[in-house]
Amino acid sequence: MASTAAAPSRPSTILLLVVLLGLLRHGGGAREPFACDPKDAASSGLPFCRTAAPIPERVKDFIGRLTLQEKIRLLVNNAAGVPRLGIQGYEWWSEALHGVSNVGPGTKFGGDFPGATSFPQVITTAASFNASLWEAIGRVVSDEARAMYNGGAAGLTYWSPNVNIFRDPRWGRGQETPGEDPLVAGTYGSSYVRGLQGNDGDRLKVAACCKHFTAYDLDNWNGTDRFHFNAKVTRQDRVDTFDVPFRMCVKEGKVASVMCSYNQVNGVPTCADPNLLKGTIRDQWRLNGYIVSDCDSVGVFFDNQHYTSTAEEAAADAIKAGLDLDCGPFLAVHTEDAVKKGLLTETDVNNALINTVTVQMRLGMFDGAPSSQSYGNLGPKDVCSPPHQQLALDAARQGIVLLENRHSTLPLSANHHRTVAVIGPNSDVNLTMIGNYAGVACGYVTPLEGIARYTAVIHQKGCDGVACTTQDSFGDAIAAARSADATVLVVGLDQSIEAETIDRDGLLLPGRQQDLVSRVAAASRGPTVLVLMSGGPIDVSFAKDDPRISAILWAGYPGQAGGAAIADVLFGTTNPGGRLPMTWYPQSYLSNLPMTTMAMRSTPSYPGRTYRFYAGPVVYPFGHGLSYSNFINKIIKAPTTVKVPLSGHHHHHQSQSAASLSSKAIRVTHAKCQNLSLVIHVDVANKGDRDGSQTLLVFATPPASSGRWVPRKQLVAFEKVHLAAGTRRRVQVHIHVCKYLSVVDKSGARRISMGEHDIHIGDTKLTVLLQPET
Repeated sequence: MASTAAAPSRPSTILLLVVLLGLLRHGGGAREPFACDPKDAASSGLPFCRTAAPIPERVKDFIGRLTLQEKIRLLVNNAAGVPRLGIQGYEWWSEALHGVSNVGPGTKFGGDFPGATSFPQVITTAASFNASLWEAIGRVVSDEARAMYNGGAAGLTYWSPNVNIFRDPRWGRGQETPGEDPLVAGTYGSSYVRGLQGNDGDRLKVAACCKHFTAYDLDNWNGTDRFHFNAKVTRQDRVDTFDVPFRMCVKEGKVASVMCSYNQVNGVPTCADPNLLKGTIRDQWRLNGYIVSDCDSVGVFFDNQHYTSTAEEAAADAIKAGLDLDCGPFLAVHTEDAVKKGLLTETDVNNALINTVTVQMRLGMFDGAPSSQSYGNLGPKDVCSPPHQQLALDAARQGIVLLENRHSTLPLSANHHRTVAVIGPNSDVNLTMIGNYAGVACGYVTPLEGIARYTAVIHQKGCDGVACTTQDSFGDAIAAARSADATVLVVGLDQSIEAETIDRDGLLLPGRQQDLVSRVAAASRGPTVLVLMSGGPIDVSFAKDDPRISAILWAGYPGQAGGAAIADVLFGTTNPGGRLPMTWYPQSYLSNLPMTTMAMRSTPSYPGRTYRFYAGPVVYPFGHGLSYSNFINKIIKAPTTVKVPLSGHHHHHQSQSAASLSSKAIRVTHAKCQNLSLVIHVDVANKGDRDGSQTLLVFATPPASSGRWVPRKQLVAFEKVHLAAGTRRRVQVHIHVCKYLSVVDKSGARRISMGEHDIHIGDTKLTVLLQPET
């Protein structure tokens, strides 16, 4: 998504969007019905307004009443009204990445809705590894979105979540994603989507959108930007990594929309690729919804990528590929000429509208007054409510990761640490905590304010901002650390270092921050705790190796209540349980590693990407995170052998003995997969004296005979278990054999390797033999 503007090279578009923004933004107050106002005699009796009729019939009736010109004005985000049919204009572009956002013209804060609950940035929430939390946040965000819609201040179509894989640690938008693992990203996406969309059958509370399809994870690096980038991706990497979260969004989350990306994949813009849009999303995965372009993508592939020679061809290519809605003006301007020139038929336009209008009907937009509908009672009282703000605090607490805790220095004690020096460029920030694609928060608690609730504080920033260009204020910071009982340094990044359109140069702390940390730690009278605020990983090897730095926390971008959550962890009110959703690499990992190289797998001259394929040194591994308790996992019961039943289809092609099959990797399509699940019973015990949460991360390593192209290991299941001090609980872990113990071969086919698979849960290991059952 281009935030509030599109490609820099397209001033006309920006101007148009600004004008539209002015027209579309209005204050609070109840919303007029979008369509089918019972008071409007001209339309109320029309068949498309009959709520008892099946939606496909209503959609067909509505589209059948439109002229070609009216249809074309509905192909863009600022869809025009059709006054003669009682239809209001509609702005499709709203965002809700981690709370209702003011990015995009569909949402307007002010009046009855001065703010909305701002949850932690997605990378932080992902670190909770708690799927029920992800869904709960989605439910709260959609309550607030519906309330704002009812009050005339927001739309019902939200272009969130971002489920792209965090492939390269430099990516400025990695913060928006659930991290580097496909299973986590897909589970996050489908959970959040379920929370947003509700569970009222085919009816939608709001319409979510999984973006940006596909292999999109570079914004602006070393002279290459997303508007010109051609991602060269093997079919193996697409099926195995990049497409997994989107497939889960559509098939498991039943998402109402998918957004195609700016980049090309193997020479074709994603928004013009029929194999990706029609072939994969609609036909293979059976999307029940609409496909939308990233903002101005169609204009970008015509103007910037010069993919077609005329604008009409660009419009025709996009619509024929399966694009239903253009964020941007391009299709409104050029589609009619494309039809006149015979490049496109009116039926092609109708097919796009069927998908968008169906979603509007599933949202209830053709059902008369919002107040008479399922969520019609939601209003200002349901936005920033105390339970919603409490969930934002809870999400931040669950997402904070304790990276280091020498000699159990943490938690601090308000009795022993009566004064705490709070130092660093992120020590008293508010906007930094909510990351990008945020809205207007209900209110903030900064780290300084959070710590001050527990003990007396001495505050010195040390650096003006994260750029930290001078040492001028170091002296005051060092003096504060000398005089206090403990020192907390809050450092890291912000949107000036990593953001949409800004990828990072390297992985070290910016400017002189590292120097500030080392000098303050050397001077500190008491223990020194380092708190890192960032979306992407930071190489803090210097701090890890410094005995004067007692503990290190990563808080991500922890949302509106971030400072309270950080303080709760520092002082032990909260027992940290977050785990890293991405690998933290040393700076040396980046040498000779272009962001533009998309390959996931390692070769003798290439390190590979993410924990699944990279075997080199790390600062902290994927899944790392400590607790104030000691948890012990013990496998109580698990099968040692699993028989994989084969379909008759397989024998038809190959008549092989079971012995020769047992060393093979069998295609998933040749196995009877339905209920083939590996169930492991694990006892989890909390041996500590504090209540806490244990994250069970279950990894599988395929048989050694599988070949070089398989992952080193991959996450196959994860469970969040909350345990009171001194208690134990038995957990059943279900691993779907075909989905998660399979690997993708070079041709892009998913196969199950026969032989011994190692399953790791923490320090415990289990070996399971997979055998074909003929």
